[in-house]
Amino acid sequence: MAEVQTSTQSGELSQKFIEFVMMQAQQASLFLGRIPNPQSGQSDVLLDPAKLFIDHLEMLREKTRGNLTSQETEILDSVLTDLRMAFVQASSAAKASAPAGSTSQAEEAKGPEETAAEPAADAESKKKFSKSYGS
Repeated sequence: MAEVQTSTQSGELSQKFIEFVMMQAQQASLFLGRIPNPQSGQSDVLLDPAKLFIDHLEMLREKTRGNLTSQETEILDSVLTDLRMAFVQASSAAKASAPAGSTSQAEEAKGPEETAAEPAADAESKKKFSKSYGS
């Protein structure tokens, strides 16, 4: 009887694990622009959050290595492979759509004098707030 309960609990945990993996994959797909944003209806590509979800799934795979069923391992590996390919495609498309030699908006707003003065100002602020212990 204990085997039946353990088997049932194991099956439920396996199903919950697969659902968790699929939810994480769905979030990554949303940020990769594969799923339209439910609020705006548009596909937005946000690479940093997508990478975060992919990294979470990779960490999960490493931490659970040897403890998963063959089905769980197969699903997790398949999802990761698919998301990695989608990430490469999305980042390639983002690089292709960005003009070569473009600078960030914050850098464009600064004048050349401000940009050149930044390293000296940064070094100066480090000197002001450093504390010496000893001689």
